[in-house]
Amino acid sequence: MGKLGKRAGVLAIGIVIFFSSISFKSDFFEIAKQIEIFTTLFKEINMNYVDETNPPQLMDTAIKAMLQDLDPYTNYWNEQDVEAARINNSGEYTGIGATIKMEKDAITVVEPYKGYPADKAGLKAGDEIIKIGNINVSDFQEDAGELLNGADNSTVDFTYRRQGEVKTTTLTRGSVNLEAVPYYQLLEDNSGYIVLSRFNAKASLETARALKDLKNQGAERIILDLRGNPGGLLSEAINVSNIFVDKGELIVTTKSVIEKYNKEYYSQNEPVDTRIPLVVLLDGRSASASEIVAGAVQDMDRGVIIGARSFGKGLVQRPKELAYGTQLKVTISRYYTPSGRCIQALDYRSRDEEGNAIRTRTEDYNRFTTKNGRTVFDGGGILPDIRLETSEYSGITQALLVQDVIFDFATEYYYSHNVENLQDFSLTENDFENFRKFIKSSGFYYQTNTEIELEEVLLTAQKEGFEDKIIQHYKNISSEIEQHKIKELEDKKPEITSLLTDEIIKRYFYKEGLYDYYVVHNPEIIEAQNVLKDEPRYSEILKQS
Repeated sequence: MGKLGKRAGVLAIGIVIFFSSISFKSDFFEIAKQIEIFTTLFKEINMNYVDETNPPQLMDTAIKAMLQDLDPYTNYWNEQDVEAARINNSGEYTGIGATIKMEKDAITVVEPYKGYPADKAGLKAGDEIIKIGNINVSDFQEDAGELLNGADNSTVDFTYRRQGEVKTTTLTRGSVNLEAVPYYQLLEDNSGYIVLSRFNAKASLETARALKDLKNQGAERIILDLRGNPGGLLSEAINVSNIFVDKGELIVTTKSVIEKYNKEYYSQNEPVDTRIPLVVLLDGRSASASEIVAGAVQDMDRGVIIGARSFGKGLVQRPKELAYGTQLKVTISRYYTPSGRCIQALDYRSRDEEGNAIRTRTEDYNRFTTKNGRTVFDGGGILPDIRLETSEYSGITQALLVQDVIFDFATEYYYSHNVENLQDFSLTENDFENFRKFIKSSGFYYQTNTEIELEEVLLTAQKEGFEDKIIQHYKNISSEIEQHKIKELEDKKPEITSLLTDEIIKRYFYKEGLYDYYVVHNPEIIEAQNVLKDEPRYSEILKQS
């Protein structure tokens, strides 16, 4: 290169650095400017507002409102949240041993863990804890769940409400170990069944241990159940994938506008078994790390995916330390499978008129290919090779879950029915008819997208003076939609029945009993066994192009 070329190169580099510097300084100035404006405003509000203010509460509201405009996963964590995240990742803590849900004036027990303090104290799913020690839950202004924590072997008195009756119990807190693999078993056809429920620090260790044990027992095929698994540690998703694929394989890629967060993650260890036939089960609640594993298995044609499209949580978070032991859990990048598919389903950068994130339309899906040349698509989440309606969550099913109708019906069922034999249980037609009646009496409200848009049309008509002319049409259409919703309940009966069965069985036989029931009756597991036993079909699925 001549002197002129060298000078041009130096000049080009200088221009890039100059403009990068200007951009950085501009961003820095804008941030500093906005911080100064906010600090001044916050100070003036607290000094001059007509009534006495609560500065911490105001700041908490301001932070949450600001983060709401980004995505649901970018969150501010106080010291208690930071500790809860540590517990979730480690899988060990001292407490009551139950899944709970915070209500306005009570703490509802969602699931007591078998053999742990809540279970030993006699608490059941559906119990509403209204008093802890001498403190009424309704009077506790902050997170009442903190009242459940305490030192190992410490005791606490609970007052709770069960089916309208107020009861009391004394609970002794103890060590709780949340297993990543709560269940595995060799099935009669020599298929090994492994449930991986969370990606905590023990996920890959427990999965590998289960696989080795099942192989020693004679397992010739493996079913890995990731249904309902919300994810967890990225490192463990890579290590779990590595159990079934060779060392040095690309498992997942993260991409961001920030260069340092653009990374490729490869398997680092020697695998346990790269040849054993494999099925992975997914549903609409399988998210994040579950989707990384399923995506890697599918893109490498390492196994067959069965169930329903996964949740589509492909945004990567990283905790950033703030002052006074708090943290910001901030989204830094997106996950991409080995074939290049983005796992994220909802686009929080593009929102509709109501501010809701937009889901990618089917016609906008992009085509990708697996290692064997099979066609797969993006659009968020992992689409199974074999879809089963019992795994699908329709709009009405989601509404029933969110409004706790299925949970509450299971509670009523438990206190009005005696179930002694696990394997003989099945939800009868009469049971489902009682569920229909329960829905009507529960105050369940389900609004379709069509109804939402129809209401907007009516509001616009009112503003423009056309209400009288279209009101009868509006009523006719609304009536037809109501009839459709009644039919939808029947159409979605398989998936609703499956969820009802799961929830009811847990009431009598705990989660362990549910898995015992699954390996005999569950449609997804039965389909997985059928596919694995049919070697030509299994091979054909993985070779399709």
